[in-house]
Amino acid sequence: MTIDSLKTPTVALGTWAWGDTGETGNGYFGSQMTRAGLEEIADKAHAAGFTLWDTALVYGMGRSETVLGEVLKRYARSDYQLSTKFTPQAAGTSGDPVADMLEQSLTRLGTDYVDLYWIHNPADVARWTPHLIPLLKSGKVKHVGVSNHNLSEIELADQILGEAGFRVEAIQNHYSLLYRSSEDAGILRYCHSHGIPFFAYMVLEQGALTGKYRPENPLPDGSNRAEAYNGMLPQLKALTDKLASIGRKQGAAAPDVAMAWAIAKGTTPIIGVTKPNYIDGLIRATRMTLADDDIAELEALADAANVNTRGWWEQVL
Repeated sequence: MTIDSLKTPTVALGTWAWGDTGETGNGYFGSQMTRAGLEEIADKAHAAGFTLWDTALVYGMGRSETVLGEVLKRYARSDYQLSTKFTPQAAGTSGDPVADMLEQSLTRLGTDYVDLYWIHNPADVARWTPHLIPLLKSGKVKHVGVSNHNLSEIELADQILGEAGFRVEAIQNHYSLLYRSSEDAGILRYCHSHGIPFFAYMVLEQGALTGKYRPENPLPDGSNRAEAYNGMLPQLKALTDKLASIGRKQGAAAPDVAMAWAIAKGTTPIIGVTKPNYIDGLIRATRMTLADDDIAELEALADAANVNTRGWWEQVL
């Protein structure tokens, strides 16, 4: 059985925040987006060659997938890649909850296949991983990956898929200057030695590493990310100042440098895109080269900040 290799982009487009309702105080991010604004983002991304969109059923409990599906109707299906997820914690009680959740996602996304389907969290690797095999065989899923799994869970999932002639083709974990657990646990090394793409989410720590937010200008009131990050903003100032100063030398901004760092580490950052001008930053990040000294200094400043940004949904790797 031949497996077409996953076409891995330099940067993937995240739509977690597209699940917000847009009402103040109602949503993880506190983002307000319009359909026209999202179409402008998509057009700009499309023109720049960014074509992999990452979503999940649990982002707004279907809202992100629905909105994304509507926005992408303007392109031929062959012009973009879709990445979505099976979340065990939201599984139904039927005989095949994975196939059922996929069908719901396909309907919302307005497509008959997804390019990349993930098991979102490692609830029970031996139980859930085999369900991916018939979906791969049917063609409804082209490639599979695992998210938030530790190294032994990744290896078990790969073994289960391998017995049917498939493999874990991608890993997706939280990875940023402030949270390098996948590196410390040997997962990045495992990916690089096995030729497995590593997708890094929360590279900008939900905006905390953009330099835009300060104690005097905190993250949006009433949002989950404000609760998670506003208390640590004073500790992040030295790091975000350094990101900004490296950026200035290259005609770029602090978030572009944080993304370029993730790319330099051999990962594909998944960047949440909620404004059209964010696409300009992605372009700058992909063109930037960071010196080894800059990478070392950024990591030292990140360590000195001494903050823990592990999400409530994440296990210790």
